Amino acid sequence: MSAMDPTEVFRQEASELFEVLEGALLDLGQRPDDRELVDSAFRALHTIKGSGAMFGFDKVACFTHEFETAFDRVRKGEIKPTQELISVALAAKDYIRALIEDPQSTDDVIGEAILDDLKRFVLPDQPVAPVAEMAEAPPLASSESKQVGWHLYLEFESHVLRNGSNPLDLLEDLCKLGPCFVVPVTDGIPFLDEMEPEDCYLKWDVKLHAACDKEAIDDVFMFVQDEMKLTLSPLEHVEAPAPVPLFQLLDEEPAPVIEMIAPMVEAVAAPVTKQPLAKAQSKSEAKPELKPVSKPEPKPEGKRDERGIATVRVQAERLDELMDRVGELVIAQARLTQLASSGSDLSIKMIAEEIERLASSLRDTTMGARMVPIGSLFGRFRRLVHDLSRDLAKPVEFVTTGEDTELDKTMIECLADPLVHLIRNAIDHGIEDTATRSANGKTEQGRIELAAVHSGAQVLVTVKDNGGGLNTARIRAKAEEQGLIASGAVLTDHEIHQFLFHPGFSTAQTISALSGRGVGMDVVKRTIENMRGTIDLSTRPGQGTTVTLRLPLTLAIIEGLLIRVGEGRYIIPLSAVEECVELTAEDERSRGRNFLNVRGNLVPFLRLREIMSASGSPDRHQKTIIISTGETRVGLVADQIIGNHQTVIKSLSKLHSDVTIFSGAAILGDGTAALILDVAQLVTLAQSKVEKQHISEAA
Repeated sequence: MSAMDPTEVFRQEASELFEVLEGALLDLGQRPDDRELVDSAFRALHTIKGSGAMFGFDKVACFTHEFETAFDRVRKGEIKPTQELISVALAAKDYIRALIEDPQSTDDVIGEAILDDLKRFVLPDQPVAPVAEMAEAPPLASSESKQVGWHLYLEFESHVLRNGSNPLDLLEDLCKLGPCFVVPVTDGIPFLDEMEPEDCYLKWDVKLHAACDKEAIDDVFMFVQDEMKLTLSPLEHVEAPAPVPLFQLLDEEPAPVIEMIAPMVEAVAAPVTKQPLAKAQSKSEAKPELKPVSKPEPKPEGKRDERGIATVRVQAERLDELMDRVGELVIAQARLTQLASSGSDLSIKMIAEEIERLASSLRDTTMGARMVPIGSLFGRFRRLVHDLSRDLAKPVEFVTTGEDTELDKTMIECLADPLVHLIRNAIDHGIEDTATRSANGKTEQGRIELAAVHSGAQVLVTVKDNGGGLNTARIRAKAEEQGLIASGAVLTDHEIHQFLFHPGFSTAQTISALSGRGVGMDVVKRTIENMRGTIDLSTRPGQGTTVTLRLPLTLAIIEGLLIRVGEGRYIIPLSAVEECVELTAEDERSRGRNFLNVRGNLVPFLRLREIMSASGSPDRHQKTIIISTGETRVGLVADQIIGNHQTVIKSLSKLHSDVTIFSGAAILGDGTAALILDVAQLVTLAQSKVEKQHISEAA
C-alpha cells in the first residue's frame, strides 16, 4: 500500500489541532482569566499556521497569521476574552477548517468580514491598559533607550532532538528578529565513544541585535519552553566584532564558528533532520540568495501520548480488515476444537486448546485496538451546546463524565448523529427560558449532563437535562390527533412517551430551524436498534428528562445464547436475555392467549416454531427465553437451549434486506450458519399480536 499523501497527513493533524483550539476557546468563555487556555489556543494557531505554510496552504497560513496577530492582545493580557470575542474566534476557526478541507468553495469576503469583526473586538478605539501580571515584562525598547538587543544563553534538555525539535531551526527563527552572533558552548561534550547520537550536548551563547520585546523571543521557543533553560538579559551597547547573521555566516568562508558548529550539529541533529548542514562556499563562488525552507517529507504516523506511551496512527480500513481476519480465525479454531473433541488423539486436543487460547487472546487484543475513549466524541458537542445556547438565548451549562469509557470506533461513529438530536431536543424542548425557570424557582442557567459508564458487556450513555420534563398530556393529545391511539384508551405514561419515537411525531407548536417537523427521535431509535442497542426514556415533571442508550461494546463480536428450533439453530443476544423458564402444560393448552404467568406477571410469548415454519413435531419439554427491551418483556419459545456462544457477526446480503427479524448470521464450529435474532423486531411483533388479540376480544 502506498504512503499517505502529505496533504492528507496535514489535514489529519490539523483536525486534532482544531479540537484543541475549539476546546480552549470554549473553556475561555467560562474561565477568561486562565492563562494556560490562552497559551493552548495560541500554540494551536501557531502550529496550524506553520504547518499550513509548509504544506502549501498559503491562504490558511495568511488568514491564521492575521487571526494570531489579532488574538495576540489576549495572550499579552491587554484585553479579556469576552463571549462576543469567543464567538468570532470560533467562526474564524470554522473558516480555517473550510480553507483546509474545501478551499475551492470558501469565500474570501467571509474571511475578511471575520477578521474585521475580530479586530473590532481586540483593537477598540481606547485600548485597555495591560493587566498587572504583564507589568513584569521588559518594556519595549524606544529610540531614547540604550538597549540595542538581547543576550541569550540557551541550554536544551538532552532529549530535545528525540522529540523532533532542532536547535538550528530555532536559531534560524531567532535570526528573523534581527542580526545574531551565535557561539556554541562545547563544555561538557563527552568523548565520541561515550556520546549518545540522539542526545543534545551543545549549549548556545547568542547576542541578538534587535530592539524587540521579550514576547517575540518567547514566541520562538514557545514549543520547547519545558525542554530548555533560557537566560535573558538586555544588551545595551554594540560589542565587537560587528554582528553578522548566523545563516549569513554559513554562506561565507569557513570561520571558527562554523568549524565548531558543523561537525557537532551534523552528528547530533542527524537523527531528526532530513538535510545535512549546508557546506560553506568559497569566496570565488557567487553567493546565492537565502531561499525559504523546503517542505519536509511527512513524518511517520507516530507520536507519544501524555503518558509518554508511543502511539501509531493506523488507517481504519486496516483495523476492519484485521478484525475480519481474526473473525475467520475464530471460526476456523471453533471447527478445529470440535473435530479434536470428536477424536481420541491427545496431542491434537492439546494443540487445539493452545490454538483456542491464542485465538482468544488475539481476538481480545484486536478488539482492544478498535476501542477508543468516548471522550473523543463528547468533545464535539461542546460547540453545539454553545451555539444553541446563544441562538435560543438560554444559558446552558454542559457537563460530561466518563470520557475515558471505551467503545468500538464504529459504534462511536454511529453514535454521533443520535446524540446531536438528543442534545438539541434537550435544549430546545427540555430547558425552559430564563423567565420560566426564575418563576419556577430554578437557577437561570440550565444544565445538560452527558455521561458514559460500563455496565457488564454494555456501555450506558445518558443525556440528562434539568428542564421541565415531558408534557405527558400534550404527547397524548398529539397522539390522539394523529390517530395513533383511540380517545380514552388506557395507557401508562411509559407507553405514551414511546410515541415520541414514532415517525413524523412532534409536539412543537411551530416549525423552526431546530424542531417541529417530527424528524429526529425516530431516527435516533432506528439508529440505536441497528447498533443492537436499546433506548430508555424517563422523566420527572418540572425536574427534567433522562435518555439512556444501552449499547454493546462492539459491533464485531456478539455474546449470545444459542438455541434450537426444529432443525435450525439461532442466536439471541445475551444482553437482552433475562431468564429461561420451561413451558408448562397449562401454557401449552392456552394457545389462544399467548401469555405466560411468570411469578404473577403476564408476559406475552412467541412460538418460534410458528415464526420459522419449522417442520416436524416440537420437543416434549419446550423452553421459554424471557427477553426485554426497555420495560417491555417478551417470551420466545424454543425446542432446546444449547448454551452460551461468543461469535463473530456476519452481515446479511442485500437480498435479505426485507427479512426484519434477523440482524445477522454467525458460523458455528461445525461450519453451519446460525441466524442472529433481532430482539427489537421480535418485541414489536409480539406487541402487534397482543394488540390484535385485544381487538378480537373486544369485538
